[in-house]
Parts: sequence; structure tokens; C-alpha cells
Amino acid sequence: MDLRTSFPRSMRFTLEGYAHLARMIDKCRATLAGTEGDYIYPCPMDDRLLEFTGITAAQFTAAVNATPSDEAVARWFIRTAKVHPTIASEAWNREMLTRGPGTPEKQVYFEKLRNAIDHSRTDLTAWADLQDLEEGRVVPKR
Repeated sequence: MDLRTSFPRSMRFTLEGYAHLARMIDKCRATLAGTEGDYIYPCPMDDRLLEFTGITAAQFTAAVNATPSDEAVARWFIRTAKVHPTIASEAWNREMLTRGPGTPEKQVYFEKLRNAIDHSRTDLTAWADLQDLEEGRVVPKR
């Protein structure tokens, strides 16, 4: 899915084994095109992926700007990223996809956003689920 014509891909969509990478590419391309709307690039979730891989937002933006396809960006990303054992990358993906608010203030903010979308979904605790719900994806009851 392309943010220029629709929502960015779900954080759950993996590219080269990384959760959130495809979404970050979508948001970066939209920012470069001036069509990001309410989406933020780089956002705190983007920063987490960049920090884990040792890539800066400036490096990533330049690579996306210079590379026409997602597959080519993904190949650049893998060549450039800090290498982690598979088990560490899998743990990072799980953490990213289950991460919820880390402070009482962020919990209040999370609940405000969730309730504005669907107040009955008190089962949701992860930012990834909230994004999917907000963007109209089916989020199974937990």
C-alpha cells in the first residue's frame, strides 16, 4: 500500500524481517512528496527502528529519496544496518508490536485516542493495534 494514495502499511507488515520498515518507507516517501497529511516522519516508532539498526533519519531519508523501489530501499537498509542475531531481531519485532504506553501520561493519551476511535476496544494495549484500528484494519479482540 502506498501512503501517496492510501494509508501506510501496517507496522505488522515485515520487510526484510523488520516490523515497521515498510511503514517507515511509506511515511518517508509521503513526507518527501509533501503528502504526509497527519502522519509524522520520523516519529518515535521510526526512531526506535533507526536506533536499533544504527541508521540515522538523514541516511534513511537520503536512501529513500534516491531509491525508486521499496525492495531497493530494503536491500540498502540490510546492507547498512547494524547486524543483530536473528533472535535479537525477532525479540525487537515482538517488543515493537506489543509496546504500549510507557508512562501514566502516555496511557491517558492512548486511551483518549482509542476511545475516540472505538471506546469498546479496552482490550487494546499496543500502539500497533491502535494504529491498525485507526486506519480501518481489522484488529482481533485480545
